[in-house]
Amino acid sequence: MGLFTEAFVASLVLGAVVAGVPLLLGGLGEQLSEKAGVLNIGLEGMMLIGAYAGFVLAYETGSAASGFLAGAAGGMAVAALMAVLCVRLGLNQIVIGIALTLGAEGITALLHNVRFATTYPRLDAPETLAIPVLSRIPVVGPALFDRPAIVYLAVLLVGIMIYVYRCTYLGIALQAAGDRPAALDAAGVDVVGTRTVAVLCTGLFAGLAGAFMSIVASGVFVPFMTHGNGFIGIVLAMLARGRPLRVLGGALLFGVCLSLTTALQVAGVDVPTDVIQMLPFATVMLVLVVAGRRASLPPALGSSYERGAR
Repeated sequence: MGLFTEAFVASLVLGAVVAGVPLLLGGLGEQLSEKAGVLNIGLEGMMLIGAYAGFVLAYETGSAASGFLAGAAGGMAVAALMAVLCVRLGLNQIVIGIALTLGAEGITALLHNVRFATTYPRLDAPETLAIPVLSRIPVVGPALFDRPAIVYLAVLLVGIMIYVYRCTYLGIALQAAGDRPAALDAAGVDVVGTRTVAVLCTGLFAGLAGAFMSIVASGVFVPFMTHGNGFIGIVLAMLARGRPLRVLGGALLFGVCLSLTTALQVAGVDVPTDVIQMLPFATVMLVLVVAGRRASLPPALGSSYERGAR
């Protein structure tokens, strides 16, 4: 393999991992929420709050782990607000989700301006965890198997979610809350409580995704830095048809598209940046055209539910 090809492949794989992890975490969280019947349009806002909260605490403490905890807490705080407004009070999920995203964009931009003014301090690169033997594979080894622990956790969550959906009572309750909430209610299970747990977990995943973007992917917080990743995560969840492995595959696909600009620049290919940056969104539209008709969504998705109603 020539130096040109090695540089391109290594950069592409590394970029796909870095860009794909936030999509994976966000997509898994959205999938969890949608299974329970809640369309979480506010995913982008949860990611943005997680990115800011994670960056600030990591910057103040010098600890990436503290940053990820803060990011998860920030995402869950926004999710808690959505759970109260949409799940508990039954307000329109789409309207509230858009409002939360717009609010998160304004709040994080304001807080950044108050705290850092026009400066953009940068974090040190977080420590990586090298997997013996695998990390020494030529070209792709370091990109795949010498990453921060959060990368391995994101992949592990795919297996955990598969197990939860297929083998646990919680998975059955989540499925019923999205498919037939009245039947779940009749069985004595609190539909509102089940959906609330799902939305909070979505916020946790989204907050981790945002914190990854500011702590690992870029090492800096910039207002509006999510750049539509939350909406791509929503698309991934819808097209995955309840299967976490498909979210993983879709995240890798879009991650490759997002990292193509950097990979081509490293390889010395002069391609207009705007053209390459258009690829992820063109890919989204292509995937929707090809697979959108086969998307399987819960019958009660987006509908509020009042306990005891039939």
